[in-house]
Amino acid sequence: MLEKLISEAEKGGGNKRIDTQHAKGKLTARERLSVLLDLDSFIEYDKFVKHNVNDFGMENINFFGDGVVTGHGTILGRKVFVYAQDFTVFGGSLGAAHAKKICKVIDMAINTKVPIIGLNDSGGARIQEGVNALAGYGEVFKRNVDASGVIPQISLIMGPCAGGAVYSPALTDFTFMVKNSSYMFITGPDVVKKVTHEDVDHETLGGSKIHTSKTGVADCAFNNDVEMLLKVREFFNFLPLNNQESPRFIPSNDPVEYHDESLNTLIPVNPNTPYDMYELIEKICDERKFFELKSDFARNIIIGFGKIGGYIVGIVANQPMHLAGCLDIDSSRKAARFVRFCDAFNIPLITLIDVPGFLPGTHQEYNNVIQHGAKLLYAYAEATIPKISVITRKAYGGAYIVMNSKNLNGDINYAWPTAEIAVMGPESAVEIIFRHKNDQQQLIKEYKEKFANPLFAASYGYIDDVITPSKSRYFIYKALEILKNKQMVKPWKKHDNLPL
Repeated sequence: MLEKLISEAEKGGGNKRIDTQHAKGKLTARERLSVLLDLDSFIEYDKFVKHNVNDFGMENINFFGDGVVTGHGTILGRKVFVYAQDFTVFGGSLGAAHAKKICKVIDMAINTKVPIIGLNDSGGARIQEGVNALAGYGEVFKRNVDASGVIPQISLIMGPCAGGAVYSPALTDFTFMVKNSSYMFITGPDVVKKVTHEDVDHETLGGSKIHTSKTGVADCAFNNDVEMLLKVREFFNFLPLNNQESPRFIPSNDPVEYHDESLNTLIPVNPNTPYDMYELIEKICDERKFFELKSDFARNIIIGFGKIGGYIVGIVANQPMHLAGCLDIDSSRKAARFVRFCDAFNIPLITLIDVPGFLPGTHQEYNNVIQHGAKLLYAYAEATIPKISVITRKAYGGAYIVMNSKNLNGDINYAWPTAEIAVMGPESAVEIIFRHKNDQQQLIKEYKEKFANPLFAASYGYIDDVITPSKSRYFIYKALEILKNKQMVKPWKKHDNLPL
């Protein structure tokens, strides 16, 4: 008898709906969990839960599980709680019982200090349940907030995620999407057309391309369910289980003493010629592996995780190949949230700097680059984790201050011999200081001689050492070793007032 009930529960909405799911190129909730989690590690809870709704004919339509599969398992041997919405049951819509199941595993995740991963594939609030469905969302959101900064939270968007449902992924730490089969938006195409008369489809309104390149809501997008789930397994290995864990250390066979001589010629002779910062990132990381996030959004800054000598690190780097590496609204938001995640979960931060300033223009000013830029400044200033910087070339003006300067409690700040640390570039500086003098080329030359190298900043202690580029990996590793037991106590406060 029990085996029969279990079999019924595990069929979700039945074979016909499962076939429909497969026809769309999508896995079912349980199939997804079987790929995400280690073999035979999943322990399910509340498999036999049903809704208690008797309106609109719902008393005649009832399925075990109520459209969501919940429980815990392991990824590469490390514990994780999960919930996976089942689109074959009521289109994965959220009702009171459905929400209660999700809340239960989030509560357990918080109490046991274990990460939570949510697999979202839902038509939204279950209309037949009215305000009870909305209340269910509120309960989930409250727990997302409670869990924030305590345990890592990951959202996988594997189908529709619309209306109020989108706020849960927005509250979690990382969001991944599937190309051409997942989408997120507050109001759907039909409502948009009715209210604003815009004719737009699901993909154009809230598909993965929009959220990975335009809004920055999603961190990555993958070609199909299986690719996403396997990549999430890889990504999970970079994360701690909770905010009380020490920084992760995964031994590497890559020697830290290796000097990559090619880095000595990475910076072009012409200071206005771009170069690819990815080359430096790959050459300082173990096995040259770097897990990048938001790669198509605000491409003038790079964020992601890597390992250096076995130490898990977060990396933030300006990218001269895009907007000359300038900071702007989107790059500030992108980097600030990443810095705050690393700080919340004790992940040391490496900042690679080549920034000529903030992007000028009315678009930036009118859209409040002041406050958005302040978010990044705030994130670096409040972070108490080990913070190590390498200035490769330009570090000008307010952008120099914002990018983990000594004045924002940067722990160890290195510079390459090619570093230029100044209020602004030579031409602009001379034009302002000596605007009435004729021999400006000679003055520009003199300004370059003074500031187009790191020695002036180093003489005041703003730079800890000027290092040979080829030895960057070694120096960063040594900094990580000396800072691994760093402790920094901040004044007590109820909470901060981040410039949102």
